[in-house]
Amino acid sequence: MVKLSREIMLFAAGGVLGLLVDATVVQTLVVAAGWDPYLARVLSFLLAATVTWWWNRRYTFAARRSDRAAHAEWLHWLGLMSFGAVINYGVYALLLLNFAALHRWPAVAAAAGSAVAALVNFATARGILFKGSKTST
Repeated sequence: MVKLSREIMLFAAGGVLGLLVDATVVQTLVVAAGWDPYLARVLSFLLAATVTWWWNRRYTFAARRSDRAAHAEWLHWLGLMSFGAVINYGVYALLLLNFAALHRWPAVAAAAGSAVAALVNFATARGILFKGSKTST
């Protein structure tokens, strides 16, 4: 139970790091570069997912293994995170559609989407990608 609690806390820390990347990139692309908020979110999500993969590989699931080379693990991570991404993006889009003020503050909608998808992302990362212990044979 202690190990699970530690993983949840580290996953949450990685999620905050990913959210900072996601929110900063989407906000910058929309406000400073004039990008469409829906298109900007695709790029910001990919960058944030890469950061969270690195974090979780290095810290959260350091005692677990994926049995994949780093590039294959990253692709599998993106594939698994796509479930959470659909939820994440759905919440983001619904908020933008229903609250016009969020077009100037897309980072708020990105944060809400990230929070809702976090549980799905943790379950798929722990239960599918990093399911084996590095110490097991």
